[in-house]
Amino acid sequence: MTNEEAVDVLETIAEIYPKFEMTRKKAKLMLPPLKEMDYEGVMEKLSDFVAKYPYAPTIAEIAAYPSKQNEHVERLKKWRAEASQVPPHIKDRFRNAMQQLIMEKSES
Repeated sequence: MTNEEAVDVLETIAEIYPKFEMTRKKAKLMLPPLKEMDYEGVMEKLSDFVAKYPYAPTIAEIAAYPSKQNEHVERLKKWRAEASQVPPHIKDRFRNAMQQLIMEKSES
């Protein structure tokens, strides 16, 4: 989330909850954690919160973090892409060598 989006979240809370007093000290403490979050997710949670509660939310109550890429899935995609570039005759040679090795090790 950008700084402007984080400020927008705080301004929205202040507009919806008139008793919520936004001070510079509060903003200074609340902006850094908000910037690590997903703006659309936070606004969606804020909207749900407003419909249920008459008091201003804490950051934890409206927190929504962007989904992280699974590095293992990304690595697997990369390996599959690389494997698709290997010619079939090399794959066959490797498969035969692997089968031979398995047979030799299973006979021992």
